[in-house]
Amino acid sequence: MQHRVAVLDREECNFKKCQHECQRFCPPQMMGESVIEFGEDGFPVINEITCIGCSICVKKCPFGAISIVNLAQELGTEKVHQYGVNTFRLYRLPVPKKGRVVGLVGKNGVGKSTSINILSGAIKPNLGNFENPPDWSEILDAFRGTELRNHLEAISRGESRCSVKPQAIYMIPRAWQKSVRELLDKYDDMGTADDLTRSLGLSESLDRQPSELSGGELQRLAVAVAAERDADLYFFDEPSSFNDVFQRMQVSKVIRGLAVKNKSVVLVEHDLTFLDYATDYVHIIYGEPAVYGIVSGILTTSEGINSLLEGSLTEENIRFRDTPVTFNLYSSQQGRVASEPVLEYSGITKTYPGFEFNAEEGSLRRGEVVGVLGANALGKTTFLKILASQESAESGEVRTKAKISYKPQYLQTDYEGTVLELVTSTVGESWNEEYNRTQLVHPLSIDKIMEKKVKELSGGELQKLAVTVTLLRDADIYALDEPSAFTDIEDRIVMARALQRFVKAKGRSAIVIDHDVMLVDIVADALIIFTGKPGMKGLATSVMGKEEGMNLFLSNIGITYRRDISTGRPRVNKPDSRLDKEQKASGNYYYLSREPVEEAPKG
Repeated sequence: MQHRVAVLDREECNFKKCQHECQRFCPPQMMGESVIEFGEDGFPVINEITCIGCSICVKKCPFGAISIVNLAQELGTEKVHQYGVNTFRLYRLPVPKKGRVVGLVGKNGVGKSTSINILSGAIKPNLGNFENPPDWSEILDAFRGTELRNHLEAISRGESRCSVKPQAIYMIPRAWQKSVRELLDKYDDMGTADDLTRSLGLSESLDRQPSELSGGELQRLAVAVAAERDADLYFFDEPSSFNDVFQRMQVSKVIRGLAVKNKSVVLVEHDLTFLDYATDYVHIIYGEPAVYGIVSGILTTSEGINSLLEGSLTEENIRFRDTPVTFNLYSSQQGRVASEPVLEYSGITKTYPGFEFNAEEGSLRRGEVVGVLGANALGKTTFLKILASQESAESGEVRTKAKISYKPQYLQTDYEGTVLELVTSTVGESWNEEYNRTQLVHPLSIDKIMEKKVKELSGGELQKLAVTVTLLRDADIYALDEPSAFTDIEDRIVMARALQRFVKAKGRSAIVIDHDVMLVDIVADALIIFTGKPGMKGLATSVMGKEEGMNLFLSNIGITYRRDISTGRPRVNKPDSRLDKEQKASGNYYYLSREPVEEAPKG
């Protein structure tokens, strides 16, 4: 027996412009069984009990608005919440732990925010009974004998004190028109506002309004407000967005500081380096975006991230990705790709009022991906624009005959047509060639949004579209500025692998700016490191081997990496641990081998 999940995307369904194909071609419906009927509002309603799961309606719907999934029957008894008929549903919940940071990781749209809303008391779980929602006694009975029962009972009595750092930080300027200082003072329950202001780099922002802050400053302000409140349970939803690696490390220290105070912390995050550094345990949430989400059992951070990269949960006998992620240690140890340069540049200088940027001479080689790492406001985007001929340098020159395809940091959403129209007008029919479809269009799910208006895309969808179009252009060099922004961990993994394959298979080159260190570690053969004083002076090194570049970059942050024995992925050492001290003393911040190392508990 199987548990049927049928979901209708009402935004995509256009029942006035179709011939009701979903109903007309449904086999049981054709035999007189009532499976798909149309409600008073005109939308189809799918009976999940009489549906046989053939998915013919999925294929026949001209708008791609229907999803049918067959799940294990026993999951039906573990349903925590469903929003309505033929809508998203969540199975199981994460388990907060006192004095620990528990991470949630998975695709966008599989229930991470829903989990937070339930655990924080913003949503009352209905156990899937959306028509006659259960009372609290029924809900508590459903969680009898689990670690969550006491927490949910506290919520039912209004005794649970929760503090939430929301994902939608853009709402803060709309809700608060006074100064940053006044906002911090308002919620400073524990007298920690001054310490948080200093540690999160907000001292120069205190007299400004939230509407005047950058994305990174606004994100860190949201973290500070959530952390200064007196609560039992803290939630941080994607706190790394808009921040550079240095700022992400400061945010993670604030989050870990709450656990040290014996508070429970739940963290939703897509940056695996951040997740590795900040958490003690991890839940993977897998499923199909906007259709269903399943919360895995709790795993140690090491087990959880390894399972995520492997794409499977052994104990649950589940595989949620076809191929595992691997790390190429060989390229790190061998230095740069041995091939001819396709672009060379002499020492570059560019100045703005109050800011000066300099780059040492360097080159890009055929078949090589160069990663760019450094803090915000050091000139990384300016440098990429100069290489891509989007801006001119005051001194120095770029020498190349190569065609360059450039993806900017900030994307435009004013295109009036559909994704299909944009892709076709930009790259012609090349997107539909078999190699491009299998290596880019399908893995990045662009084929699923072809009929969507570009203006209606989410941030992650827009980013994946921009990366796909950049790689599909006829070019010798791909220049990508922050391709991971707004994307989830699964998309970042797919994107990194696709970029690597594309460059190697076609003999092209790429230069990639990003703040996700693990993505850069996956994709890059060599590195350029930016140093200096943000907003005042930036310096770009020459292109250096990956080991040399990572050692320089990590020493600037003050953290060390080791390699996971199972996957070879880079893992952050605990601050002041034995291995951390040994690697710093030897100057080896970027550990290349998979030798056994200590695994002490955090906190």
